[in-house]
Amino acid sequence: MKSSCKHIVLLGVALISGCCFAQTVSLNGKVTDNGEPLPLANVVLKSTEIGTATDIDGAFELTNIQPGDYVLLVTSLGYQRYQTKISLGAGAHKSISIQLEPTAQSLDETVVTGTLKPVSRLESPVPVEVYSPTFFKKNPTASVFDALQNVNGVRPQINCNVCNTGDIHINGLEGPYTLVLIDGMPIVSGLGTVYGLTGIPNSLIEQIEIVKGPASSLYGSEAVGGLINIITKNALSAPEFFADGFATGWGEYNLDVGSKIAVGDKTNLLLGINYFNYDVPVDNNGDNFTDLTLQDRISIFQKWDFERNDNRLLSLAGRFFYEDRWGGEMQWTPEHRGGDEVYGESIYTRRWEVLGKYQLPMEEKFLLSFSYNDHNQNSVYGDTEYLADQRIGFAQLTWDKTLGQHDLLFGSAIRYNYYDDNTPATTEADNIWIPSVFAQDEFAFAPKHSFLAGLRYDYDQRHGTILTPRAAYKWKISDNDIFRVNAGTGFRVVNLFTEEHAALTGAREVVIAEELKPERSVNVNLNYLKKIYSDNGTFISLDASAFYTRFSNVILPDYETNPNQIIYDNLDGKSVSQGISANLDIAFPSSFKIMAGATWQDVSSTENGVTQQQILTESITATWNLSYTFRSLDLTMDYTGNLYGPMRLPLLGELDPRQEYSPTWSIQNIQFTYKGLNNFEVYGGIKNLLDWTPNRGNPFIIARANDPFDKEVTFDSNGNAVATPDNPYALTFDPTYVYGPNQGIRGFFGLRYTVF
Repeated sequence: MKSSCKHIVLLGVALISGCCFAQTVSLNGKVTDNGEPLPLANVVLKSTEIGTATDIDGAFELTNIQPGDYVLLVTSLGYQRYQTKISLGAGAHKSISIQLEPTAQSLDETVVTGTLKPVSRLESPVPVEVYSPTFFKKNPTASVFDALQNVNGVRPQINCNVCNTGDIHINGLEGPYTLVLIDGMPIVSGLGTVYGLTGIPNSLIEQIEIVKGPASSLYGSEAVGGLINIITKNALSAPEFFADGFATGWGEYNLDVGSKIAVGDKTNLLLGINYFNYDVPVDNNGDNFTDLTLQDRISIFQKWDFERNDNRLLSLAGRFFYEDRWGGEMQWTPEHRGGDEVYGESIYTRRWEVLGKYQLPMEEKFLLSFSYNDHNQNSVYGDTEYLADQRIGFAQLTWDKTLGQHDLLFGSAIRYNYYDDNTPATTEADNIWIPSVFAQDEFAFAPKHSFLAGLRYDYDQRHGTILTPRAAYKWKISDNDIFRVNAGTGFRVVNLFTEEHAALTGAREVVIAEELKPERSVNVNLNYLKKIYSDNGTFISLDASAFYTRFSNVILPDYETNPNQIIYDNLDGKSVSQGISANLDIAFPSSFKIMAGATWQDVSSTENGVTQQQILTESITATWNLSYTFRSLDLTMDYTGNLYGPMRLPLLGELDPRQEYSPTWSIQNIQFTYKGLNNFEVYGGIKNLLDWTPNRGNPFIIARANDPFDKEVTFDSNGNAVATPDNPYALTFDPTYVYGPNQGIRGFFGLRYTVF
């Protein structure tokens, strides 16, 4: 009897196990792009932990699925997301074929910045780093200036403790060495480099392309250290409507709103508005000065895209930007503007831009590009008034031609610069026309080898003829291994008062030692790109570079010869920027992703046999992003951060008690994003988790914050401050000792809504 019961029990267990086993189902398939296998696409069943990544053949398989109705979601960077309902019956084995449609933001598809023509990023002989909106959403910010803080080798540098204006450093080089483009047009320069970079709505950005190293042979002056090309969305492929707003615990509010509007059958309008407001003065470091500048900013953008025969390009865009920015003593009011009783720096900026592209109606590929901007600056720094107007016009015609193994590009450009201000350095307005011609040839001399050569001729009436050649070699070792060598020259014409904010703030006198000559540079860059596709779906990408740039006629501000002066002069010697940099990206099938980068650099100047590290230039920098998606919760966590090594800081003399070198410091952030609601994303987190601010370890940051007009400073017969009981360090008011943001830890919360 016992034996019979035992057999019955075993039979029951077997039947139950068999039924349970039969209940699990599987799903396999293949993901392609225009018939070609698409590896590393993420395939998941929404609201479950079941998911994988396609292999190198684009194939995938999901197993041990309970029968039922599911939503299958397939995503891949650079492609439109694919989503469909799917029913899986008991015991079924289902196969499915999926084709993804590419979007304009594919990192491995098309870039234009390196060679001025559309080319696959992997095929470009010039290394181009590409960052999509997805990258910047991992640490949302109110401006492009702040968004670049997590790009390896690129650092937003704040140049003033009071008004918080700044510029972008690439590989340790000062902001004026970086050319910032919008849709390939050089309209963010001069005044716009310092004051206008914050006004570009992040929600309108399609991708950002970065080239490190001189690009003057294609882009002329200002592209000496590198360039950043901000590419805006195409109205034809943009969402129907999008809105993104967030607030922080400091009282900052940012809102981006945009919509695509069809105007007739062949015209689409993309309209976007960005508004940012911060009006709560905070003084956590106790110096009676605002830690963060108050801002009220609006930017209105519109872009028209027209459908033409044969897919020829025609687009026209415009932007209006206005900002009211103020920082200073906590008791300052607008009635004190320009006076000497309460110190404040008040900046009114009004700017408008137009830019367009038109492909000529002929068989040959001729493209006409043009832009124009008007920038008006009304500002006061204490009782120093700075009024400036700048207008920049640009037009360029390029001819893209292929002859056998030669990929040719010819172009002609003309640039108009108008600049006027009320400073003693500008006795009359600049009114400069700079015509240019350039040519470029990329020659594929072997199946895996190509060589690019280019030459640009500019004529500047102030400096005469300027030639800038460049060359690039690419060896495509395999489909997953690429080696590149780039070499070139650059030149730069300097406008001091649009670039050196220290000349307008504090009590230092500006001295120009001689007639300044244009700066020139020679650069060599080695780059190696390696991609690894593992059998289990893990993807690894390594992008490593070594760079060397030597400058002549460098114009450096001398803060040290006379603490009361800033002396500008061409360096009688050499200046060198050299280093190594690497970026590592790892994507696991489990949806865990790692993006990390590090740069070691040495930026120094040598004069009269003495070599010195450049002021405000870090020796090491690192950035990272760790991202993980909890698929069953539709929740993504992003942990981002950066680290900067010691940099030499501008002191006011031998008695200055502040640190000569900064510590190694880091700003880290964490964010959670929930995507479980249709068309909505809810996100929030904490910025500056370590609550790091530069006042740590220093007796003060702003020198003589208690006497910003130097009314109680005693000077000797040479105009130098002398030590007194009230001023034991012989200092004058100076807010230029700054190397990082004064804004500490804060929470943030935001909401995105998108209709495709």
